[in-house]
Amino acid sequence: MSDARAAIGEADLHTHSTVSDGTESPARLLEQAATAGLWGIALTDHDSTSGWAEAAAAVPETGVALIPGMELSTREGYMSVHLLAYLVDPLDAALVDETARIRESRLSRAEDIVRRIGRDYALSWDDVLAQTAEGATIGRPHIADALVARGHAPDRSAAFASILHPQWGYARPHYAPDPLTGVRLIRAAGGVPVLAHPGTRGAEQVVPPRRLRQLVDAGLFGLEVDHPENRADAKPRLRELATRFGLEITGSSDYHGTGKPNRLGECRTAPDVVSKVIAEGTGTHAVLPAIATAEPPVE
Repeated sequence: MSDARAAIGEADLHTHSTVSDGTESPARLLEQAATAGLWGIALTDHDSTSGWAEAAAAVPETGVALIPGMELSTREGYMSVHLLAYLVDPLDAALVDETARIRESRLSRAEDIVRRIGRDYALSWDDVLAQTAEGATIGRPHIADALVARGHAPDRSAAFASILHPQWGYARPHYAPDPLTGVRLIRAAGGVPVLAHPGTRGAEQVVPPRRLRQLVDAGLFGLEVDHPENRADAKPRLRELATRFGLEITGSSDYHGTGKPNRLGECRTAPDVVSKVIAEGTGTHAVLPAIATAEPPVE
């Protein structure tokens, strides 16, 4: 492991596959990462570890390291807050139970949204299923893709800005634990928690210091500061908070394939921070090219 760690480079620590709302398979993500010149990526599908085995199997051929992870849904009042969970134990009972509950809520929420939209627009559940990979957890992005296919929006982003925007009245929140519970779940499962894209709403909506202190005391590792959707005015504040609370700064693209304009590798995490993530995670192991003959992580 020490020789492999010496070669650690920049990584994109936030990517999605067809397991959740990305448009590329886990293996294809590794191929694209090689083309982008990345040392490694983290696969962080929403509330799921189902893509880990396929991605791990692609490490030897692509030469790209894999940090298994997930993007855990949490909620603070009316706001959705996401936590990137690296190297968790995929069989941890508490985490498995909680993510199953979240996915079930996502599904029932999606069915309800489609029913509501279907009263005013030509849209059915079959339309949504046609836009969903087998085994994927259906969510709003798949509904957005169905709206695009039906001609109700020009692209996924436009669907989110119009019909799927909460102000239009069709969308409803799904169940999710609060962020403090999320951080504790991740740490209890041997994982490394990072607050995802915390500056998308601007400086005035950055997590309050008192709440951040609670998350840090529970084991928060870092803030995803370098993210294409964090607003420019929020980034200095996030860096200040990271310094104050001793948090690491990560960078990621939040790549969804053609589902978002974000480009794989456009934001990256420095090698020293990647090394710290790998060192702190105890729930499962990173799959590194130099030791890619090791057993892949268990789903």
